[in-house]
Amino acid sequence: MSKPTPLSGFPEYLPAQRMIEQNLIERIRSTFELYGFAPLETRAVEPMDQLLRKGETSKEVYVLRRLQEDPNAEKDDNALGLHFDLTVPFARFVLENSGKLQFPFRRYQIQKVWRGERPQEGRYREFLQADIDVVDRDNLPFHYDTEMPLVVGDALRSLPIPPATILVNNRKVCEGFYRGLGLEDPDEVLRTVDKLDKIGPVKVAELLVAKGASAAQAEACLQLAQISTSDASFVDRVRKLGVDNDLLTEGLEELARVVETANEHAPGLIRAELKIARGLDYYTGTVYETELQGYERYGSICSGGRYENLASSGNERFPGVGISIGVSRILGLLFGRDALTISRSVPTTVVVALPQEDLRVRCDQIARSLRSRRISTEVAPTAAKFGKQIRFAERRGIPYVWFPGADGEPDTIKDIRSGEQVEADAATWEPPAQDRTPLVQGV
Repeated sequence: MSKPTPLSGFPEYLPAQRMIEQNLIERIRSTFELYGFAPLETRAVEPMDQLLRKGETSKEVYVLRRLQEDPNAEKDDNALGLHFDLTVPFARFVLENSGKLQFPFRRYQIQKVWRGERPQEGRYREFLQADIDVVDRDNLPFHYDTEMPLVVGDALRSLPIPPATILVNNRKVCEGFYRGLGLEDPDEVLRTVDKLDKIGPVKVAELLVAKGASAAQAEACLQLAQISTSDASFVDRVRKLGVDNDLLTEGLEELARVVETANEHAPGLIRAELKIARGLDYYTGTVYETELQGYERYGSICSGGRYENLASSGNERFPGVGISIGVSRILGLLFGRDALTISRSVPTTVVVALPQEDLRVRCDQIARSLRSRRISTEVAPTAAKFGKQIRFAERRGIPYVWFPGADGEPDTIKDIRSGEQVEADAATWEPPAQDRTPLVQGV
């Protein structure tokens, strides 16, 4: 068999990288649970009619089918796809279980998703997301919109990554402003302005004029999109543009609440950025994107927003607000710069040296005693010379080697970094806190 080649867009991490990923996941999970979000995991597949209900991701959905057609299979088996985000399966889950859930329902979900887009740095076809959402029946109080950046801000600050800034806007601000200008299709204007970073203001203005806006209206849209503040001063700046609309007023009030609440919690965490819109159709109010300091050109690492109709059944409606951390996206960018390190490539804290093969049972007993107190331990693979066994530990960053005492002598343990070797009892010895588990650090 020839040597296999990597499959683009489907990352596979070495053990040290995988431990870094697990470390980050645990920190994110812990923060989510501190805010009372409950864990959820949904199935990997959804019916195609659910995945394609918005239409814009139809070219990115991976279809799931049998290699050989089974005439006895249920017809639904031929119309399944892998989920491309965690919002669609969450909406389905809420509908299916609405009679069993307590509302408002707060959930977090850390799970793989699949999207058939062109792989590039920080973007994959299989990737891990960490989502939180709050959903309610009929009406969801606005204070949950102000809570989302606080949760994610705490989660991101718990990670050994560069500082992050959450960019926030409100769809009502944009739509109300465009309607106040007299533009009849605010959604189309929003989609056009959303291309600002890709094609620049001149071409955006040209597109707006080509779609029916006057030059003055196009210029006003660009002026709105250029507003960026770290406090609520954006309200006065928008008002100075001279546009009046009730929906605009409502959006400005909501956006100001989000910014002011975040500034009380963590000054510098958030910035009002009136050009962001988010691409998905179901966002109706607050929208979030997040930049990582030093990696701004790669786009958002965390995004989400308010949706007034996450799911509906008959007369019953479930509005929600949510945000998603792109775990694989963050890791891909930082791994690409060697910007994350871990103190050792295995979980092991102690290697028990093996003086000779017929003493393996005794060495296993020592290891068992250490493991009983949650100290990660392994026994040396062979009864090689002690120098070779020490190098075995050293190559993998394992800090300690345990030497069983001979002829009634006490056991000793050696810190192979400092060379210090002391007597030790497997029933009571404890490593320093910083050595118990591998440490992850940003560079």
